[in-house]
Amino acid sequence: MRERSFAAPLLIAAALCAGPVLAQEPEAVTFEQAVARALERNPSAVQAGLAVERARALLDEAKSVFRPQLHASVGRTILDDARGFDDNVTQPKEQWALSGTASFAFLAPARWAAKSQAGDRLGLARLSAEEVRRQVALLAGQAHIAALGAGRQLAIAERTLETARALEAHARTRFDAGQGTRLDLVRATQERATAEQRAQAAQLALARSREALGIALFADAPLAAVGEPELRPADAADGSIEARPDVRLAEAELRAAERIAGDVWKSWVPEGVASFTPRHVSPAGLFEPASTWRATFELQIPIYDGTLGSTRRLRNAERDGARVRLEAARQQARSEARLAHEAVRRNEQIVATSRVAAESAGEALRITEVAWREGATSNLELVQAQQGARIAEGVLALAEDALRRARLELLVALGQFPAQ
Repeated sequence: MRERSFAAPLLIAAALCAGPVLAQEPEAVTFEQAVARALERNPSAVQAGLAVERARALLDEAKSVFRPQLHASVGRTILDDARGFDDNVTQPKEQWALSGTASFAFLAPARWAAKSQAGDRLGLARLSAEEVRRQVALLAGQAHIAALGAGRQLAIAERTLETARALEAHARTRFDAGQGTRLDLVRATQERATAEQRAQAAQLALARSREALGIALFADAPLAAVGEPELRPADAADGSIEARPDVRLAEAELRAAERIAGDVWKSWVPEGVASFTPRHVSPAGLFEPASTWRATFELQIPIYDGTLGSTRRLRNAERDGARVRLEAARQQARSEARLAHEAVRRNEQIVATSRVAAESAGEALRITEVAWREGATSNLELVQAQQGARIAEGVLALAEDALRRARLELLVALGQFPAQ
């Protein structure tokens, strides 16, 4: 019975020593999956798609100028009494009337121009949607790269902590055996505590980056980043900026403004409409046969409109403003492309030198560990070697993350991200 009485406390103590239950590992997504999900779920991208549909509907409405208009009407007229003279009924007391009208604008330059302008607006909506897609994809890509970098930093911190714990255990064993000093043990303990602190901070940074990735992808939970993204620009478009959505959008805005400015004069061109109206009444009156029809040709000529001059000046100013914006967009794009190329080149060199430094620091640490275990060097030199290796490895991870971001920015600067 005594053995059973000790069972529950032992189980409780074992559970407390085991620490908290680890949370479920979040879903892992690759770089390509992250971008695809963001484009699919982001409300800004969805709204941009709806704006395209709205522009398409306005274009269809503007195209109605090239289609005839058909109207039909049916009515019944009831009078207090029939109208007539000499026993002749000119207007029956009750009469049904059925009529229809078909009309077509055979001359409508202003409305024809509105159709072309609506087509320009549809193109602008599509290019605006591409620009929104680029911004959404860039945010998702940056969040994925940040989560990858946080995972790398945590892995480095955990390896450092594992090494520090092993060296602390070895220092304690040597101290207990009378082969090491108290100073060596204290230094090892300090290094292990510092490594634990860095590991906790790295875990928090990873959790934040995963939450940010989940928000960027509009997920209900944090997401983990896996895989190495393919961020290589196409050689054929190397250095080109014409594929960028913002440049193409500025070019389309200039073309649309030029068309609108060039179409102002069409407001003074006459508009002609032809219509045909058949009519049937029952019963027929004396002066109104049962079936009749009427054809009308109407030409509307504007005589005076005081807004024409101000409208022309306004459209010309809008055209000139669009031309200035296009030139500014091109200059900005060329600058971003040059800077992105330089950033990739410099970061590749930084990664190469950082990798050499990390490999050298790692080798120095291994040599120092062997020498310290053999008693050929001091604990202080071992701590310094640990710190140097940890710093070099962290710098390498940061350099690799900077290179990923630089390559992503280069793709964006060249208009190759996201892939169409």
